[in-house]
Amino acid sequence: MKLPSQPAGSVADGPEDRLRRFVTIWSRAVFPVTATSMTRQEFEQHLLPPARELYEALHARPFDTTPAHRVGQALVAAHCTDPDALARSLGVVDAYLVLYCAGDPGQQDAAPSAEELRARCSRLQHAMAAGFAQALRERTLAEQESIAHSALSARSAAELALHATESRFRAVFDGAAIGIGIADLDGNVLEVNETLTRMFGGLEQTVLSRNIAEWAHPEDGPHVWRLYDELVRGEREHYRVEKPYYRSDGTVLWTNLTVSLLRDAAGAPQYQLALLEDTTERRLLNLRLRYEATHDALTGLPNRTLFFERLEKTLAPGEGSRFGLCYLDLDGFKVINDSLGHSTGDRLLVEVADRLQSCVTAPGEMVARLGGDEFVALTTGTGTERKVAELADRMLAALATPISIDGRELTVRGSVGVVEGAAGERTAAEVLRSADITMYRAKSAGGNRFEYADAEADARAITRHGLTTALPAALERGEFFIEYQPLVHLDDGSVHGAEALVRWCHPQHGVLGPDRFIPLAENTGLIVPLGRWVLQEAVRQARFWQDGAPGGRKANGPLRINVNLSPTQLHHPGLVAETVDVLERSGLEPGALCLEVTESALIGADDDLLKPLRQLAEMGVDIALDDFGTGYSNLANLRRLPVSVLKLDRSFTQGMQQHPANPVDLKIVEGIVQLAHSLELAVTVEGVETGAQAQQLRELGCDTAQGWYYARPGAPDRIHSLVLADAV
Repeated sequence: MKLPSQPAGSVADGPEDRLRRFVTIWSRAVFPVTATSMTRQEFEQHLLPPARELYEALHARPFDTTPAHRVGQALVAAHCTDPDALARSLGVVDAYLVLYCAGDPGQQDAAPSAEELRARCSRLQHAMAAGFAQALRERTLAEQESIAHSALSARSAAELALHATESRFRAVFDGAAIGIGIADLDGNVLEVNETLTRMFGGLEQTVLSRNIAEWAHPEDGPHVWRLYDELVRGEREHYRVEKPYYRSDGTVLWTNLTVSLLRDAAGAPQYQLALLEDTTERRLLNLRLRYEATHDALTGLPNRTLFFERLEKTLAPGEGSRFGLCYLDLDGFKVINDSLGHSTGDRLLVEVADRLQSCVTAPGEMVARLGGDEFVALTTGTGTERKVAELADRMLAALATPISIDGRELTVRGSVGVVEGAAGERTAAEVLRSADITMYRAKSAGGNRFEYADAEADARAITRHGLTTALPAALERGEFFIEYQPLVHLDDGSVHGAEALVRWCHPQHGVLGPDRFIPLAENTGLIVPLGRWVLQEAVRQARFWQDGAPGGRKANGPLRINVNLSPTQLHHPGLVAETVDVLERSGLEPGALCLEVTESALIGADDDLLKPLRQLAEMGVDIALDDFGTGYSNLANLRRLPVSVLKLDRSFTQGMQQHPANPVDLKIVEGIVQLAHSLELAVTVEGVETGAQAQQLRELGCDTAQGWYYARPGAPDRIHSLVLADAV
């Protein structure tokens, strides 16, 4: 029987409306116990077709419960699988199906009776329950079969994965380039691969018969076995160390060892897995490189790097610890090296190194080569004051015996700087610097000796070094200036000229005299540009004096300016050209310039050295022999020197400062003056400090003089301001 269609404009309680109210009641009863993802409205629409089937089955002729069976199955398909969902559905059908779906009142003659409808409703409920149970059972069986199939598939996959994992592990285990071993927690070795067997000598049984505890080595650090104990107790998952092993033949195998803990399914420690990388060759190479980096390639002695490391450890603060250091430099080695060749020099250094090595015999002593012909020895412990002196004596004594090389007997000596003191007071660099400075002090004292370090001497040397490094910048910054000391005619007391004396206005040390920096400039070669600057400034000032003072007043000033030349400047090839250029640029006549050269610079001078002086003299420049009487030169050589002035050293006139004068000094000066005048040389005397000196020198026939009696060196505008007062 088909549900009659509702005509347009029908009453509200038509069959379709009653069916929808039935569906609404059904959905409200069942939706709370469903596992569907639909909303309640969607679920209500989903129940409308099953409800229509129940309506039609209730009125069907002949009566058939098959639709109700399908409705029960549909509930399971809609995820209404909870037993309460079935009970609630049956309750709704029992209470409301006949009430809302009894049929159209206008067709009562054709419709079943109320009793028949009740009987049909009961049978429909049984069919719904049977369909629900059958569908639920089939679904459960299907799910169980799916689970069983999935479990079987998973087991098969797990077995395949396990087999693949075991195959991969075996391939890695057997073919690995590093040693792999497995041991139990008691340290018994259970399995090793071929690589590990080869690392230990090639006998697998020898390795498998050992216990890990038997592989201790004297060079094992305490942390190695502490980490091992923590791992087997389960307190650590892995550790990595560098560890040596003894092979069966007694040789040592060095490895990078990584040990990991293997746990069982319950998480309890079960095995330990060891991975060993053979680092023996790498370690030997590193040791070799370390040796080459810390030892001198020629002599085999420790080099500067290793000695510095040892010295730093020695100088670390410690209660009562002391040290003694000897810094040795060979005397005259450069001459041997330059004359006989570097090959001979190297063989000499090797022999010296062997001899010095034999001098360090006590514990805590060592000798090293710092470079070139410099060696250093160190002693530590107690009594270093005595031990370092004995060590220095042994080193000098070891060099006393000549060294025979290719039939030549070579004699070398050494200068030693000794530093002794308590650890922790100075750094290694400070100690070596002090020893180096002291060594040069011993060399300056004649060599073949040792000197003890002195703090004041070190400070002076450091100051000299600071001045040396500051010289180039000082010249560029204009820190040098010139003071002028008058040269006075002794017969009438007039100013004859002035000597240009360079000064350094140092930013830290104040005004420095030439004795503080000229030797440093000589050693560094800066004396050439500095001397050129002094010559330019002095000649420019002399020209200014000749031209007159500002305002047109003519100066009664000097016609001559004296400028000192250093030995280095004498050897400079551009001396003549630069002097000519300075004179031409200033317009000063050559006769107004006098170049002073020390007597010691011209002792034994050959014609090549005298040639530029002769050229300058031929131009009209006067050449003065400065500090005459201090160089022990042969007086007969004066005839071959292109000089026109002798400047007597102040040591000859000190005996004339008081009255009566020393008769010996008088005779000496008188003889020099007579000799000079006989050679047509003028005589200038330095260091005149009293009127008595000036009077005596005038009587002896000296031509000009300079000194504090007349004026101290000063500014150029004070050149005519003579003091004429005793300075002593």
